[in-house]
Amino acid sequence: VQLVESGGGLVQAGGSLRLSCAVTGSGFSIGPMGWHRQALGKQRELVATITGGGFTNYADSVKGRFTISRDNAKNAVYLQMNSLKPEDTAVYYCNARLAWSLTEDNYWGQGTQVTVSS
Repeated sequence: VQLVESGGGLVQAGGSLRLSCAVTGSGFSIGPMGWHRQALGKQRELVATITGGGFTNYADSVKGRFTISRDNAKNAVYLQMNSLKPEDTAVYYCNARLAWSLTEDNYWGQGTQVTVSS
């Protein structure tokens, strides 16, 4: 099982980026998925989560600017980031709760760097 992220990069303040994360492997079901971020010298923080039914939750700092979505057929989760600010600069990690018949666990992607220049 792997969570493969893509879409990070360098963008000017006010710009947009779209992050993608695909879960590879088989034999499991996927529960809640989400995005977290970690800025240099800071703790990892929640950005947004989405349940299998599509219910979403956002950090106050990104409400109205970021949108999380998922494609259950593709085992993928996305983060559309608009009106980006320099303080959004961080490594962004996707995560997913995966369940097999007798167990479940949280899995994380490798992280993708987002840098917003002022």
